[in-house]
Amino acid sequence: MQLNLEDKVVVVTGGSKGIGRSIVEGFLSEGAKVFFCARTSSAIEATIQSLLASSSHHNITGTVVDVSSPTQIADWIKEVNYREGWIDVVVSNVSSISVTDSPEAWNTAFSTDIQGTVNVIQAALPHLEKRKGCIVTISSVSGRDVDFTAPSPYGAFKAALIHYTSQLAHTLAPKGIRANTVSPGNIYISDGVWGGIEKNNPELFNSQMSQNPMGRMGKPEEIADAVLFLASERASFISGTNLVVDGALCTGVQF
Repeated sequence: MQLNLEDKVVVVTGGSKGIGRSIVEGFLSEGAKVFFCARTSSAIEATIQSLLASSSHHNITGTVVDVSSPTQIADWIKEVNYREGWIDVVVSNVSSISVTDSPEAWNTAFSTDIQGTVNVIQAALPHLEKRKGCIVTISSVSGRDVDFTAPSPYGAFKAALIHYTSQLAHTLAPKGIRANTVSPGNIYISDGVWGGIEKNNPELFNSQMSQNPMGRMGKPEEIADAVLFLASERASFISGTNLVVDGALCTGVQF
């Protein structure tokens, strides 16, 4: 299946590690021009050097951005549009991954997961409208099922992202803009959340592993593949969906 993402201009928040990095790498492999942000210049530099060494496509630019700052986001999006002349795809991936039930955690999660998503989408909308582009937000199965992260802001705000993205899909469809969500299940990354849990809390890791019907956790590139499909013209009539990529982890029926 040809995705025809060559020379598409793609913006990804939180693209220096984990799922975000796999998304960046996936778009690069399809020949897209990728702009990503992260919190530190060291993370950006390390990501770019690694990707340039492993990919034949060098159309990648990283920028230090605090997604909770509307001004920083607006300046970033303005720079991307100035350099390329348009924006085709926005992927809001960044998350605080806050699973602590404290006022500080709730504030951090809101400013990062929710406000960060709103900031980047609102800044990019005028450019997406010109290209009839698309939006993909990254939620989680914790936004569908009450799981081990409860009570915390993580699942609550991931659920809010699904609803917000559905709102966007319905209100922006007349302008030709699509909006969809991808909800990953347990995704194993050695230096990520589950890799850390495996080392520091093996009891929780084994408990969660046993709940995966496929007998394994997912791979970040499997989430990236879902994002790339939704961002492509092959998904031209798909908008407002929440694509759950979880290996049948969720027990609820999604209608």
